[in-house]
Amino acid sequence: MIMRLFMALVDSAMKILVTAGNTLVPIDRVRGITNIFTGRTGAAIAVYAHGRKHDVTLLTSHPEVVNDLVTQGAGPWNERWRVVPFVTFADLQHLLEDGMRHGGFDAVIHCAAVSDYQPSGIYAAAAGTRFDRTQAQWEGSPPRLVDRAAEKVKSDEPELWLRLVRTPKLVDLMHTEWGFRGVLVKFKLEVGVGEQQLLEISERAREQSGADLMVANTLDGAPLCAYLSPLLGRYERIPRRLLAERLLTAVEDLQRERRHG
Repeated sequence: MIMRLFMALVDSAMKILVTAGNTLVPIDRVRGITNIFTGRTGAAIAVYAHGRKHDVTLLTSHPEVVNDLVTQGAGPWNERWRVVPFVTFADLQHLLEDGMRHGGFDAVIHCAAVSDYQPSGIYAAAAGTRFDRTQAQWEGSPPRLVDRAAEKVKSDEPELWLRLVRTPKLVDLMHTEWGFRGVLVKFKLEVGVGEQQLLEISERAREQSGADLMVANTLDGAPLCAYLSPLLGRYERIPRRLLAERLLTAVEDLQRERRHG
């Protein structure tokens, strides 16, 4: 009986990669753009997954958050637990690509709040050029901008213009570019939308990425609940305190189906 239970645990154990926290995109060597997220949700999911006997690697911009989630001296510090820090978007991109190509992961839970844009130049208005805010247009003959990029951008201009370009959607690269074939979980957060619109946006995003599961929430609603799909073909509202449990159960069920057909 004990041996059968042990073999069942071994058979169900997975190698899981969890991303958490925010990414920074540099403006110059001392400034950057980031977001407000600390990675607490992703870290909690990673700690919970380890408690269910999975081999867990946590990529996070805030490794200190893990210490707040485990009892002093009783954290999951063993060979099945790794915390790998990152700071910038480029750091996370490199770690994910290496992990997808060489890590042998069964599942990826991509919870990190990744930068959608990155700076690609910083400019000031040239002499004779001004921006008309009321008309939202440039004025000049012709209007011109001058490059002000530097290792530390000077602070003597009355205003500066930062050019932003789209970053690659890392979650979209996992299947298409990096060859990942395991269970993929994507997170989606929206602001200022209702429940139905949130779910419609999230389902389109899940299909675009080829993700197996989607966790959707709004900024205001995130402390209370999240929506997980597909469970029985629909999104299910999950109380925040139960999210890690329900998500890991869904991931384990999908992996079990793939292993045993």
